[in-house]
Amino acid sequence: MALRVLAAMSGGVDSAVAAARIAEAGHDVTGVHLALSSNPQSYRTGARGCCTIEDSRDARRAADVIGIPFYIWDMAERFQRDVVEDFVSEYAAGRTPNPCLRCNEKIKFEAVLDRALALGFDAVATGHHARLVDGVLSRSVDPAKDQSYVLGVLTREQLSHAIFPLGDSTKAQVREEAARRGLTVADKPDSHDICFIADGNTRAFLADRLGAAEGPIVDALSGEVVGTHAGAYGYTIGQRKGLHIDQPAPDGRPRYVLSIEPVSNTVTVGPRASLQVTSIVATRPVWNGPVAEPREQIACKVQLRAHGEVYGCRAQLSGDDLHIELDAPAAGVAAGQGAVLYDGDTVIGSATIAAAS
Repeated sequence: MALRVLAAMSGGVDSAVAAARIAEAGHDVTGVHLALSSNPQSYRTGARGCCTIEDSRDARRAADVIGIPFYIWDMAERFQRDVVEDFVSEYAAGRTPNPCLRCNEKIKFEAVLDRALALGFDAVATGHHARLVDGVLSRSVDPAKDQSYVLGVLTREQLSHAIFPLGDSTKAQVREEAARRGLTVADKPDSHDICFIADGNTRAFLADRLGAAEGPIVDALSGEVVGTHAGAYGYTIGQRKGLHIDQPAPDGRPRYVLSIEPVSNTVTVGPRASLQVTSIVATRPVWNGPVAEPREQIACKVQLRAHGEVYGCRAQLSGDDLHIELDAPAAGVAAGQGAVLYDGDTVIGSATIAAAS
């Protein structure tokens, strides 16, 4: 049965091939590019970032080659509020957010999907490297490009209106197909880092918005002040470089950021061993897999950051919180990141890390 599909086209190779495949499958496809910045050029430097006028033109050219209608939707105000301002406020609160998770949740599969359904579309297709197997979110066949982690926040209802045409292909296969189809983005570099921080300097971006706020860097073992910082928001759990510590540790080993306290504006540092945690509490759980909410403890796997290591664990809901006990210690677990649960390659659900010990 032919569907009316809205294809989100970023101007990159993945979304172009995704739209082409959906159209070739016989669906009624319309391409849409999301304008996420009121000043598009501020969102890219070289291969960093996204959302320039160049990207919208690349998306339009791809739509012309595919032979589908194409529109640009202005989502700049919504993106600024739900992604950029959320990112800044999370860092100000001592957490380390993942803006791609928030963008998928609030922009691509809330604002865009809601508008698409209101306009009579049946589904939204994107160029994410992930699969839907019997309606259940699963990993891509290309482990290096798998994006199921950043899609783990989607609800079952949202997934029922989503199409991910690239999940059964590697990135190399996607580029080869783009070239065969005559898509000029076949060799376009992938954007990377945080899309709205074009130069990749997160600390400077936050300092510009939150201002300088000098505070102490404290050694966890001795309790001594070993340095100062210009803003606790410029640090993340597990960070080793750029600490500006005035004196070395007694054992000569490097120190790492162990905790960030925004109220006292204190950054605590210590040995790597102190980073290891085995117990995680996460909030705002979303259950989108084939199993029911785990009111009893279940054995599964958990991924704690994009492209991060996967850990065996036991997970259980207690009230509105998800409790995760790791089978082996993990280091550098930061509040604000997503914890996505898997059964093999299948996503069970997700939640936002609130605390770890």
